[in-house]
Amino acid sequence: RLPGAKMAAGSGPGARELFAEGLLQFLRPAVRQLDRHVHSVRESQVELREHIDSLATELCRINEDQKVALDLDPYVKKLLNARRRVVLVNNILQNAQERLRRLNHSVAKETVRRRAMLEAGGY
Repeated sequence: RLPGAKMAAGSGPGARELFAEGLLQFLRPAVRQLDRHVHSVRESQVELREHIDSLATELCRINEDQKVALDLDPYVKKLLNARRRVVLVNNILQNAQERLRRLNHSVAKETVRRRAMLEAGGY
């Protein structure tokens, strides 16, 4: 705020509290929806990792059973590399989901605090 600037009508502490409450109410559903989407992606990542493991195992078994020497090792290595990347992405998603959970908790806590403050102030 600039020195000497007049406070506009409706911009006092009560208006700020009301704006903050509205902003928190606006953000809460978005945070929850984002959390649900991250959770779904993480489940998909786990399923993908399991499929990669299964495919790698199957390729190794096929390679062992072949009478003709086929070199499937490069494909197995590619699958294992893909699996490693899936695990890395899953870890990133897990960290993001934890941050979202903490944010959602903070929003809920702040909403309760502001509600109590508004009710105590008689607004």
